[in-house]
Amino acid sequence: MDHRPIRLTRRGRVVVFSFLLTVAGGLAGLAAAPGQAADPPGAAPTVIVQPGDTLWGIATEHAGRQGRDATVEEIRRLNHLDGYSIDAGQRLVLPRTR
Repeated sequence: MDHRPIRLTRRGRVVVFSFLLTVAGGLAGLAAAPGQAADPPGAAPTVIVQPGDTLWGIATEHAGRQGRDATVEEIRRLNHLDGYSIDAGQRLVLPRTR
């Protein structure tokens, strides 16, 4: 039997390197952003805006670990709000607290 070592051509080295890079990128993607886990099942929490309510007041009441200002921005994102004004009777989706 012939026991010569395997030698890769330049193209073979590129293919192997690309494959390993793809696998490493996939694993890094799975390990990254642990805070981006799927939301728990069930309906998202909501609140009906009452007269005199402000976005900051609602955010203060429902802020989790992320704080009031981050909660305001998350409420704006979830409800597709362009500004910071809200109206009485409006239903707002709130961020889930973890």
